[in-house]
Amino acid sequence: MESIVLQPEERVDDLLTNDLKIIQSGEVFSFSMDAVLLSRFCSVPPRGKIIDLCTGNGVIPLLLTTRTKASLWGVEIQERLADMAKRNVRLNQLESQVHMVQGDLRGIHEHFGYGKFDLVTVNPPYMKANTGDQNLNPHVAAARHEIYCTLDDVAAACSRLVRTGGKVAMVHRPSRLVEILHAMSKYRLEAKRIRFVHPRQGEESNMVLIEAIRDGRPEVKLLPPLIVYNDNNDYCEELMEIYYGSQSTEVEKAADRGEEA
Repeated sequence: MESIVLQPEERVDDLLTNDLKIIQSGEVFSFSMDAVLLSRFCSVPPRGKIIDLCTGNGVIPLLLTTRTKASLWGVEIQERLADMAKRNVRLNQLESQVHMVQGDLRGIHEHFGYGKFDLVTVNPPYMKANTGDQNLNPHVAAARHEIYCTLDDVAAACSRLVRTGGKVAMVHRPSRLVEILHAMSKYRLEAKRIRFVHPRQGEESNMVLIEAIRDGRPEVKLLPPLIVYNDNNDYCEELMEIYYGSQSTEVEKAADRGEEA
């Protein structure tokens, strides 16, 4: 892998069990479970064009390279994080497949054009700008709070970028599900698949995964809940497969090579 200059407080971590590395920083940005779950939940075209909004250090596009040969773009408004994402692409020698752009999602369609993508993924800020305790670190605050974009802005941007019949996948908080569905519907994104994530059996959901289709017909599937921890406080089997691989991942890779797994 290419030698990359690290900024103060940055480190290089293994990205799950894939042959990928990722630059992170506890002071600026480190990916969390929601990004990993979204990268496995979304319906990925084998080829075509995919864009990830609010990409942070580019973790979702990096993970999606293990599932598709599609061209991938990440969009991040914060200069420091966009630079980290670009270095992550170079670190993994993925320049031919993954491209990072610093920009504001509210106007990024002016750069790419309308309806150019088969899939849009987004892990947006979960909290409204004037709610909760805003972290004094501006990078962390912007990742958690709607400082640079609102939920409405995110839905509008997704709708502009995705083609008719294309898909939009989002991870968010269940407490804002009504707002999410309203915003999606407003911008002609019809929710098709919804899955709630629960820390443990019997506990309330703390994440929701939603996939919508541009100009789709009204019909939604509520998928079985995803339980994170078992009674022993270990990851449940499905989480282990998501994080550390499974036979299905090998089947996807073999299919791309034209082989049998």
